[in-house]
Amino acid sequence: MENNKLKFIYLSLATSFATITLKAVAFLLTGSVSLLSDAMESIVNVVAAFTALIALKIAARPPDKTHQYGHEKAEFFSSAIEGGLILVAAFAIVSQAIPRLFNPKELESLGWGLGVSMAATLLNFIVARTLITAGRKHDSIALEADGKHLMTDVVTSVGVVIGLLIVLPTNWLLLDPIIAILVACNIIFEGGRLIMRSVDGLMDKTLPESEIARINKTINEVVKSSNGQVNFHNLRTRKSGGFRFAELHLLTPGNWSVLEAHQWSEEIQEALGKEFSNIRVSIHEEPIEDPRAHSDSWS
Repeated sequence: MENNKLKFIYLSLATSFATITLKAVAFLLTGSVSLLSDAMESIVNVVAAFTALIALKIAARPPDKTHQYGHEKAEFFSSAIEGGLILVAAFAIVSQAIPRLFNPKELESLGWGLGVSMAATLLNFIVARTLITAGRKHDSIALEADGKHLMTDVVTSVGVVIGLLIVLPTNWLLLDPIIAILVACNIIFEGGRLIMRSVDGLMDKTLPESEIARINKTINEVVKSSNGQVNFHNLRTRKSGGFRFAELHLLTPGNWSVLEAHQWSEEIQEALGKEFSNIRVSIHEEPIEDPRAHSDSWS
């Protein structure tokens, strides 16, 4: 699976280098600040893709002596950095656009420049959709973040192209910097969303309600087969990279042997493993007769 993830990041890198070249040509042909802003965002795409590549390589490492719970959270760092880079690109765009509001510049060879920019946009769109789909399939926030980053580049480019198509017949040169600023506002919003999602992951936010419901349903199906002898409580969940973690207390009769109690734990772990391909389950077994075992506390 990790090799598949890396394959998509290499695709992102190759695409970013290609689009930088195309957009740089578009800017040199036209002198448009909005096309320059578009090219600047593609430079950030390269840095972001390298960040995602490093993060995925780290996340793929198995648990070791100093990281006994694995390295999957590296993916959250990657998406947080990507969100930050998106914000940097947005502010760089604004800094280039504001002077043009007061000193509009005549644009040259606009038709050719737009053609080159549209080719780069189409390439970005295809790869962005591929990365987002792969990120959801492999449950990788790094891949999904990189795809969404490229998609903000597509939105940027479409906005720029539409605006410059209006400038072409009207010669409203002020539209060039205005479009650049509006596009920057849009990618600031997207960058902020990526950062917040990464913070949630690093803070061990619980799994979505829909997934918790599936976990509860799966455990209850196992518990029901015990004819009331077994129960559970104190379910806690979190996510790290592409892995889900669930912890719970299993209540069993106090006169059972360790082996008998453990067999029910194994059944729960096996059932959850079938429901989720990437879940790690920890179960603490307790005697059901002990009042202390019914406290909803992990202390």
